[in-house]
Amino acid sequence: MGFYAPAQIVRDAIEHGVEVLPVDINHSDALHILEKGTPARDRVWARHAEMTDEIRSDHAIRMGLMQVSGLKADHINLIVARRGRGYDSVRDLWLRTGLSPAVLQKLADADAFGSLGLSRRDASWAIRGLMGTDGAETLPLFSVAGRPAPGRESDADLPPMPPGESVVQDYKALSLSLKAHPVSFLRPILARRGTTTSDRLAQMRDGASVEVAGLVLVRQRPGTASGVIFATLEDETGVANVVIWSKVFEANRKAVLGSRMLAVRGKLQREGLVIHVIAQSFTDMTPALIEIANGHDFGDRVLARGDEGRSEPVGRDEAALRRKDQAQRAARAALPVGRNFH
Repeated sequence: MGFYAPAQIVRDAIEHGVEVLPVDINHSDALHILEKGTPARDRVWARHAEMTDEIRSDHAIRMGLMQVSGLKADHINLIVARRGRGYDSVRDLWLRTGLSPAVLQKLADADAFGSLGLSRRDASWAIRGLMGTDGAETLPLFSVAGRPAPGRESDADLPPMPPGESVVQDYKALSLSLKAHPVSFLRPILARRGTTTSDRLAQMRDGASVEVAGLVLVRQRPGTASGVIFATLEDETGVANVVIWSKVFEANRKAVLGSRMLAVRGKLQREGLVIHVIAQSFTDMTPALIEIANGHDFGDRVLARGDEGRSEPVGRDEAALRRKDQAQRAARAALPVGRNFH
């Protein structure tokens, strides 16, 4: 999508009142499509209020199966072509399409079974069951007797995935999340630091000391800017533009280039409607962000039943240390990587 990542395009659409619906095995086509919705003007964010009269859409955008990471065009075509009036279970989808459990797991990872009332964990549980006794249905001996009537998966009573972990998993499978913004789960920590949300910058005076924090979307170092770097940070309320002078960059190179999430402290600069933060110091917030992918949500959010022990110290348990390291690596890989432009 060129300069902008999918998450930023979707966020901008939502800010302008457009309803965006999730990927779903029973509703999504290959590409994103329009569905009947409600007037977008009723959901326009305050910062775009002056555009309300110009926003006339009453359609929603349904995300397409093409957004699911690792899902091939042939797989997508099978799902759409054989859907008919809809799939009513994971097994029904499996039997009608012949897709492997590994492919179905990609759909579960993308939380694409919502129309069946299945969460990401519920769908994954049902997929694992396909290669057990249910898998016998695909053997030639049983296929001659015809396929059984589709039925709903049994309720495994699995604990819900912690909200922060669910959002990071969305980013891993879809490159975006419609549930929440990752930074929102760190807001209690950021509030204690005195960090300002990006939507409040417009209310602050020129020259004010401020700290902003967010996902690093873009780093630009134009050849004509004498080594100055322009960075864009995104939190749950919008974006903040940061100016990093060359000397400041050289003293903080690792944090500026290596952070998935960055807190920047500096001076607010206003020129008309253009607002920047002139950076003075940096804090890499990536480790805290990774914690939400390990089931550790911050503030008043709580761990799900069955997940309570996941953030406990692992001591000298080498296997647990390895599992934790692997989980952290996977979480870091799932988080958006800032784009660098020169």
